[in-house]
Amino acid sequence: MAETDDDVVPLRGGRITCGVVRIGDTVRRPASAASPFVAALLRLLERRGFSGAPRYLGRDQAGRDTFSYVPGWVPEKLRPWTDAQVASAGALARAMHEATRGSRLAGRHQVVCHHDLGPNNAVFQDGTPMAFIDFDMAAPGSPLEDVGYMAWLWCASSKADAPPVDSQAAQVRVLADAYGLAGPERAVLVDAMLERQARNVRFWAEAQAGSGTVEATRAQIADRIAWSRREHAHTAAHRGVFEAALA
Repeated sequence: MAETDDDVVPLRGGRITCGVVRIGDTVRRPASAASPFVAALLRLLERRGFSGAPRYLGRDQAGRDTFSYVPGWVPEKLRPWTDAQVASAGALARAMHEATRGSRLAGRHQVVCHHDLGPNNAVFQDGTPMAFIDFDMAAPGSPLEDVGYMAWLWCASSKADAPPVDSQAAQVRVLADAYGLAGPERAVLVDAMLERQARNVRFWAEAQAGSGTVEATRAQIADRIAWSRREHAHTAAHRGVFEAALA
């Protein structure tokens, strides 16, 4: 049966991919160069028993990638989270990484990383993050690439109304403990946070220069670059507080 306008619900939460819609209990996304890897990754996660991701269902008649719809709430904006929510996100990320360890997709790297594990790519059910979505940026890498990004976006903030730095640092520790980060990796988690903040500046600067297609105006991109720089400065200025909490 052909879909009607009433069947199609635009999903506008993402900042990277345009044209994502929900139809019934499925999500449809325009195919891209990342599609084959995403399909293989989601199939791997399904085979290895990881339930915290959509299922890949193939291509529809319009050539769009089709995924199972994960019910729940996806935050549109960053905000403070409870220790329990941060811990759940950390444990979910560890389970996802472990499901890829030693796989052909991970290759010579430790795991396959999502590379965009902010709260805006988590599905909450009853207040708890239960799944991750939007795997378009997934690629082989180091767990620290994802955990550093999570430590930033789930725990730390330069905003004037954000929790005190001591509280932010304590939540970084909660995340690291829930993930099971230890040894040399734990010792460089703050470096990983700083690297991901700097990488975010580069990503949006490249978008501003016209490399790739993103759903953002030039003014929005400029704001994201400035914000990422403020976040990097905040983390660097309070590096000792974050490191002490992890020690």
